[in-house]
Amino acid sequence: MSKIDELRGLHVPGDPLVLFNIWDAGSARVVAKAGAAAIATGSYGVAESLGYRDGQTVPLDLVLANLARIVSVTDLPVSVDMEAGYGDTPEQVASSVARARDAGAAGINMEDRGPGQDALVPMAEQAERVAAAASSGIFVNARCDVFRGRDVASEGKALVAATLDRARAYADAGAGGLFVPFLADAGCIAAICEASPLPVNILWSPACGDRAALATLGVARISHGHQPWEAAMTLLEREAQTVLAGGTPGYAA
Repeated sequence: MSKIDELRGLHVPGDPLVLFNIWDAGSARVVAKAGAAAIATGSYGVAESLGYRDGQTVPLDLVLANLARIVSVTDLPVSVDMEAGYGDTPEQVASSVARARDAGAAGINMEDRGPGQDALVPMAEQAERVAAAASSGIFVNARCDVFRGRDVASEGKALVAATLDRARAYADAGAGGLFVPFLADAGCIAAICEASPLPVNILWSPACGDRAALATLGVARISHGHQPWEAAMTLLEREAQTVLAGGTPGYAA
């Protein structure tokens, strides 16, 4: 079984794959040792670890070099966050994603917003970009930002419908999964999972509940995004402050 097929097979509605997102080869080693079934980068942590800011500011060559180092330390399938696809045209997206596949990626995440943009890419145009990415044969987890910054209480039904429209378009284009971040409402999650032609990926937050709760709703993949990076950096800062103030670090206990 190829790594691409292995990753695809881990997306089971009701038995979600949990991805504790990493940013480099060292963090990949740690998460793999902890028992992960797959490895996934998060664009925020990767950018910050390399001295950049999130938003597709990291040069593609550097993203792929980082990916190659990650792949070299694990036998698990690796998904890389390609942000908006690293291409102004579908042809450029296809080229960029093919390079990720050749560097060892089994899957990618690709957003439906351009770098630094708030508005979504028009659905038909984004479907072309998804199709271009999928032409590489890689598992494309198509991100759908319909819920970003919106009021679920007043707009939930319309947002679910808009998400499902995009889910169908992305499925027809060859996507393997649907990533719906910024959503914690159980009713909306369940409605999307029930009607989506693609396995659904949710970005975990405390409001989402645990894995069992999301499994009950039909979720197939749970990502932790930027949160592992922020937790690691918070610990690093706290320990550094303690030591530099003359105290004893927690790891000395």
